[in-house]
Amino acid sequence: MLKSARIAVFVSGGGTNLQALLDAQRDGKIPHGEIALVISSQACAYALERAEKANVPAHTVPSSLIQHDFEAAIELLLEQYKIDVIVLAGFLSILSENFTKKWPRRILNIHPSLIPSFCGRGMYGLKVHEAALARGVKVTGATVHFVNEIPDGGEIILQKAVEIEEGDTPETLQRRVMEQAEWKLLPRAAELVCRAITEEEN
Repeated sequence: MLKSARIAVFVSGGGTNLQALLDAQRDGKIPHGEIALVISSQACAYALERAEKANVPAHTVPSSLIQHDFEAAIELLLEQYKIDVIVLAGFLSILSENFTKKWPRRILNIHPSLIPSFCGRGMYGLKVHEAALARGVKVTGATVHFVNEIPDGGEIILQKAVEIEEGDTPETLQRRVMEQAEWKLLPRAAELVCRAITEEEN
């Protein structure tokens, strides 16, 4: 009987979304999931320190590896830690179709816009907020979606809108989207998926 799904969180940078997940787990908001592994594509990522402080095993698989070797190394870690679900939390590497098809409805990603706006290959981080401000939209937000072979192309799980305010810069907008949407949505979506997995297994 599967009591909780084992989660691997993939990161590349500061790990603010990882911290939101760790805080939610600590506060009992992901009762059907357990963060069991952190994988970073960058050895210098501060997210690794966040994992260490939370006593979560963390490993670096450098994105400089060729795609096949990069994903093979990740798959070994996922097998070693008996992972059930993957959460991409600021992970900047694109996973291949060969990888994603092995994890149908088991890989989640957080994107800082209301998909289908301002998404797809090359749209990440501040670039998304710069595009939203340049277009003059009045509302943006964040989306958690399942991952498939198309960047930001998988089924949407949750979305939350965030208003753009007069005088916003990409940096102020990024912070507000994180605080009002990303950090709330990602733990909720992780719990939804983990609960579905445990019910399926039981």
